[in-house]
Amino acid sequence: MPKTTERPPTRDTVAISVPARATAAGKRSVLVVDDEAPICRALERVLRAAGFVVTSATDPMQALDAIMHQPFDVVLSDVMMPKMSGVDLLRVLRAYDLDVPVILMTGNPTVDTAAEAVQLGALQYLPKPVPNDVIVAAVERASRLHQIAVMKREAMNLLAESEAHARNKASLEESFERALATMWMAFQPIVGPEGRLYGYEALLRSNESSLPHPGAVLDAADELGRHEDLGRRVRALSAEAFSAAPAGSALFVNLHVRDLLDKELYEGDSPLGRISNRVILEITERAAMDTVKDIGARIAVLRYQGYRIAIDDLGAGYAGLSSFAALEPEIVKLDMSLVRNAHESPVRRQLVESMTTLCKAMNIEVVAEGVETAEERACMVQAGCTLLQGYWFAKPGPPFPAIRRD
Repeated sequence: MPKTTERPPTRDTVAISVPARATAAGKRSVLVVDDEAPICRALERVLRAAGFVVTSATDPMQALDAIMHQPFDVVLSDVMMPKMSGVDLLRVLRAYDLDVPVILMTGNPTVDTAAEAVQLGALQYLPKPVPNDVIVAAVERASRLHQIAVMKREAMNLLAESEAHARNKASLEESFERALATMWMAFQPIVGPEGRLYGYEALLRSNESSLPHPGAVLDAADELGRHEDLGRRVRALSAEAFSAAPAGSALFVNLHVRDLLDKELYEGDSPLGRISNRVILEITERAAMDTVKDIGARIAVLRYQGYRIAIDDLGAGYAGLSSFAALEPEIVKLDMSLVRNAHESPVRRQLVESMTTLCKAMNIEVVAEGVETAEERACMVQAGCTLLQGYWFAKPGPPFPAIRRD
């Protein structure tokens, strides 16, 4: 959305308090917007008692003024206000800040207002009156999600990579068909810090020389619109090979976001559906979540069927709140670009430690991918990663490679 061309609002006599943001002290900043001054003051007291730095505004135009002059970790706003509704405020806010989570409150909830709020990226929609503990919990969760979004954007700026190629479509179709026909699954173990087996990630391999690595096969599926064919083949081969896996081990299977649109994924008698209670579905951060409009409902169905959800490539994908808010994963996997030589890079090490600390606070397990040396292993363990994966333990191979124990 382009920035508004209207003149910025100016201050008048409406009450507003705008303290300096205390990020140096580690506190999170919240903007509270409610045209009823007693409610505004009550919310301010509750959130300050919970440790937040609070800016309060009883007028949406004053809130916009604050938004344009300082950043916030969370915006908590009433919906029904004179001059500008909370939804309208959210619409303008998105022109200034794409990441800040917005929680809307209303004493008169409607389906239309809720739908518009969700479409504009509201994180939560709460009917009034809202108990104090619910308010604090909602703001606490939102602030953590915002911290993760900010760190993800920093990681993107540090590690951004791009790749592009083009092929003749007819020959690409032939290559892709041969890749499907010769496809097989390699497996790489995922272990605890002490070397205990947790599970295996299934990784696609193909003998098609014109598509020499998995990324080329994925790119071909993207260009040809063949994600469904590729996804079904990967899931079937993974389930077939995993029938011989060690008892109690988990199976990590990669999904493209668009795989969530495939009805076969939700069938209980599909190859993967028959072992769903052992399966962790990895959804990559490299794909935009907004391609699936009802992603939350689809994830809920998969959880009901026994699957667990992981976010893959954390730190290398799309920045923002969409993946965490929609998926609420049980597991996240740090991108190997963050792990590589982290013991020699204070920036990478700090990012890993901060992400791990925030994920643990949300009861999310963290897998460090791409561990190749003893130094990287020690660094990831010290950073608090609960699970590890990489060449140091075993290279991907036919079912099932032995784990290095030293």
